[in-house]
Amino acid sequence: MREPVTVGRANRHRGEVEGVIDGERRILCLTLGALGALAELETAFGADSLTDLAARFAGGRLKSADLTRILACGLRGGGNRVSDADVADMVVEGGVAGAAKLVGELLALTFGVSADERRVRDEQGEGGTSP
Repeated sequence: MREPVTVGRANRHRGEVEGVIDGERRILCLTLGALGALAELETAFGADSLTDLAARFAGGRLKSADLTRILACGLRGGGNRVSDADVADMVVEGGVAGAAKLVGELLALTFGVSADERRVRDEQGEGGTSP
């Protein structure tokens, strides 16, 4: 099912982030309008609501399987036709650290945490992603 879709630059006002995955610049998006990406994550993580989903991610501790699932949902929400299995085989620029950073940006943008808040949390040792 792997069909790369390279589109224009990410529009952060629409909740989009950009990452280089498998050597291609790709758009990721987790919004209500992004082909049900948030609904897909609610189901995948067994969350009863967006609040539950946000609380699940607020701790900042994610497994590698979580990173893969979030990246896959974000890619699909950004218009990329990929399965979770496709994403598991893809290479994110920067490796696991790059994937964690990309997921962190995507979640922060989706759930309203600013870059300044993330930087303060990182400096204080709170809420980093952990593959």
